[in-house]
Amino acid sequence: MSIETIKEVVEWLKDFRDDPVTFTFHGGEPLLAGADFYRQALPMLAKGLAHMKPAFALQTNLWLMTPEIARILAEYNIPIGSSLDGPEELTDLQRGKGYFKKTMKGYEIARAGGLKVSFICTFTSQSVKRKEEIFNFFLENGITLKLHPALPSIRDENPEKYALSPEEYGELLVYLLDKYLENLGKIEIMNIDHLCKCVFTSRGTVCTFVDCMGDTFAVGPDGSIYPCYRFIGMPEYVMGNVKDHPGMEELAQSPAWKLMFRFKEYVDKNCGECKYIKCCRGGCPYNAIAPTEGEIKGVDPHCKAYKRIFDEITERWEKEFFGSPDMPMFTLPNQPRKEAKPGIMPLMMKRIQAQDSG
Repeated sequence: MSIETIKEVVEWLKDFRDDPVTFTFHGGEPLLAGADFYRQALPMLAKGLAHMKPAFALQTNLWLMTPEIARILAEYNIPIGSSLDGPEELTDLQRGKGYFKKTMKGYEIARAGGLKVSFICTFTSQSVKRKEEIFNFFLENGITLKLHPALPSIRDENPEKYALSPEEYGELLVYLLDKYLENLGKIEIMNIDHLCKCVFTSRGTVCTFVDCMGDTFAVGPDGSIYPCYRFIGMPEYVMGNVKDHPGMEELAQSPAWKLMFRFKEYVDKNCGECKYIKCCRGGCPYNAIAPTEGEIKGVDPHCKAYKRIFDEITERWEKEFFGSPDMPMFTLPNQPRKEAKPGIMPLMMKRIQAQDSG
């Protein structure tokens, strides 16, 4: 993306809305833009849109991180997101030889520069079999973890080859909930935090679980506006261009906008009786729509996984908060006791405190 496009973004958003905004620099690989780009772009966005209280984030493989870039990003307290799929052998197996070492080298530079780095870990149908090894890697290295289930590829002749099934994903989330609770204070698993907050607040708290249309936009290198970064490069999802400074009404006339709202209506109709509709909102529209080439045939295919983990969190929370009606008042000597699941109350309290401090 050029600085000229950044200038157009500022001009477009000046009168678009007054809400606080977060700019996430995403891929391809955003560090390819170089230090000079961020030295110009960040103050341009921060000062030109000061009334929107802009915050920033960046998603990168870290290969091109330098002390100079780290200093520039640190001035704006920019959190970094990257990707690691576990130990070196497993990460390189899924992402290519040498990936792990290059990413870890950039990670050390970023940390030395005062940047906070979190990692997305993609679990496939193969790597999920090594979930304990993967969790221990992140725990032992003190690395924040956010997991991502591998989806069927829309560009592969064998799209299901590495995809993680909803059933496997649900069980993985429950496993990580247990591991998180057993190691509270030693590791952060962002998904589990977000899912617990969804249950506690009865509403979605991250983009996967909210009505994102109208609140989230992505701008491609040429200034094209999309409903989400995941749609960039797909011409049928272009809603306008920043060079034209479109208003909300103009964007709403685009086929992509109308498709997103048809998905919202589909969720209202087909998920209305689900007790988690406010927590989930049908999941990610991209997951539901992209594989079917724009046809709305269902909600996010990981719906079963979301229900599985929401059920688990809700059940544990209610038992601990209200007490279980079948919980015995006492046990007889030498009577075997059922192994208790880790308590969720400490994690829910952590969420409450985070909400109060936010």
